[in-house]
Amino acid sequence: MTHRRSRRARVLCAGLGVGMLTPIVGAAVPAAAATPAVSCTSGQAGLAAKLQKDITAALASRKGTVAVGLYDRSTNTTCSLRATSAYDSASVVKVTVLATLLWDAKKHNRYLTSREDTLAAAMITKSDNAATSTLWKQLGMTKIKGFLAAAGMTGTTPGANGYWGLTQIRVQDEQKLLKLITAKNSVLSDNSRAYILKLMGKVVSAQRWGTPAGTPSGVAVHVKNGWLQRATHGWRVHSVGTFDGRGHDYMITVLTQDNSTMSYGVTTIQNVAKAIHKDLVPTASTTTAYVPTSTPQEVMPAIPAR
Repeated sequence: MTHRRSRRARVLCAGLGVGMLTPIVGAAVPAAAATPAVSCTSGQAGLAAKLQKDITAALASRKGTVAVGLYDRSTNTTCSLRATSAYDSASVVKVTVLATLLWDAKKHNRYLTSREDTLAAAMITKSDNAATSTLWKQLGMTKIKGFLAAAGMTGTTPGANGYWGLTQIRVQDEQKLLKLITAKNSVLSDNSRAYILKLMGKVVSAQRWGTPAGTPSGVAVHVKNGWLQRATHGWRVHSVGTFDGRGHDYMITVLTQDNSTMSYGVTTIQNVAKAIHKDLVPTASTTTAYVPTSTPQEVMPAIPAR
């Protein structure tokens, strides 16, 4: 992260680590993809049909490839679309990295060091790539795979050779992770879960786009996003979030690729999110959607004072 690169290289590395990209070409034209039907079930009468209709409508005019996952504990509602399709993770994998760190610390009956705490905070709240690379290297593939097995995230494949942003993720597994973070379980301690949610709740304002769009007032937001452009499939733009309040406890995962620009992918995610929030908690939204440029600025690591 500290070696010299051109401004263009710095910009296009946003959401992934330095050296984590294959060669990048100009923005790809979104490919029209046949969208399979959104599948929803619910313990609340009429809700599944409404969500299925509104999520489908939100995607009707969008190009690219989109995967969606929703789970609301309060109404026992689930929705899924392409739940088992694999996507390059970009920075969404950073939540998995933090969960692995905490899981491993629990196994050894220890607290995080001050250094680990600083790295974790930078990784989640600012999507700092250097911090992520440091923690990924510290953990190693054995521990990362160990956590994935313990969490039942069998469809997730860690990126090889330190390329954490090329980890293959699926909606199904991301939803499993969000469920672990938001309810008592044997994998993550209560303190670990609270720590993850605290950091996801403190993400800098410029990175709070995506699944939080349309969140009703009185609902707490915890989010982590990822964005990455590659030579194939254009921009990958992802958002995972958990939401608690107004009588609901739910989580949303939206993964996208084949986007012409980052902004196009963000809009697709936010259209889906707005439909979900409106149907689950029908009230006026107070959340302003953040609309980024197509080439967001990379979060650079802080330079120590001399």
